[in-house]
Amino acid sequence: MSRAFEPVTIGRHTAGSRVVMAPMTRSRAYGPGASPTEMMATYYAQRAGAGLIISEGIQPSAVGQGYPDTPGLHTAEQVAAWRPVTTAVHDRGGLIFAQLMHTGRIGHPSVYEGELTPVGPSPVKAAGMVFTRDGLKEFVTPRPLDRAGVAQTIDEFASAARNAIAAGFDGVEMHGANGYLLHQFLSTNTNQRDDEWGGSVAGRIRLTVEVARAVADAIGADRVGLRISPANPYNDIVEEGHRETYLALLDALDPLGLAYLHVAEGPDTEFTGHLRERWNGPLILNPYTPGAYTGPEALKLVETGAADLVSFGALFLANPDLPDRLRSGRPLNVPDYSKAYGGDHRGYTDYPTLIEE
Repeated sequence: MSRAFEPVTIGRHTAGSRVVMAPMTRSRAYGPGASPTEMMATYYAQRAGAGLIISEGIQPSAVGQGYPDTPGLHTAEQVAAWRPVTTAVHDRGGLIFAQLMHTGRIGHPSVYEGELTPVGPSPVKAAGMVFTRDGLKEFVTPRPLDRAGVAQTIDEFASAARNAIAAGFDGVEMHGANGYLLHQFLSTNTNQRDDEWGGSVAGRIRLTVEVARAVADAIGADRVGLRISPANPYNDIVEEGHRETYLALLDALDPLGLAYLHVAEGPDTEFTGHLRERWNGPLILNPYTPGAYTGPEALKLVETGAADLVSFGALFLANPDLPDRLRSGRPLNVPDYSKAYGGDHRGYTDYPTLIEE
């Protein structure tokens, strides 16, 4: 049997295979107060054959929301609404982690229910536009987090992690990639601070390390993963000296004993090998595939030892039974990118709908 379909230990859990469902924004939280719905329980249960499901990005606070109809884990109402989702996955033998995603400066005041403004490490506006219920709008200049705001943000991540466990998730993944808040603190163009949360490499990695420590203290390090995307320019990110930054980050995180590191590979593909060597725990790899999506050929990364697990995004949308199809060599449905915005549900999604067989 291919090594990709052998069990693997992830913290306190055992995944049935090394085929991971990547986190993908779906914007289907139509329930009260940005809470999950029955549709979402069906969606995740259909994909419970994954060795590990990593949920769509879930905001740990109201101001952490960046897009319409994305779900939260910061109210009792949301926690209760997630329980049918996690139960549906567990009933089919699946394993599911909640991805905690604070979008930082990537958002717009119109997304919030109250009078809020997106926050960030520094008052640096992102280039480009964001999807809202009223169409595309320019990003706004974020409100820089003061020291009290940074401390509150750390507490919100830890509280959301506790809520995730209360909602039945098996663990959490901290989203430190793709230009969102933790990544904004890591980067050199968005973090222009000269205090202990910026300036040097040690300052820029500090928030991610402190969030990881707080979340690990809250629910146990063996239920906590981290996603990073070194040198990924998505959402107007620039990372000068990214290799030094991420090697220092891994050195600081290593003593915590986190469950895994999830690398969303960027243009510097050679650097992935250095991360692999530096990280002592399991490594999930979402390989760099510009202009395309991760396909069956990515399984060879497990066979060669380049990664312990591989995450698939678009193919999991088009093929809910993806692991079985990969194992048996059955034909795969092709993602339909012509419906990337809108499609089979109202609102925004940055991922495609699917073509049925």
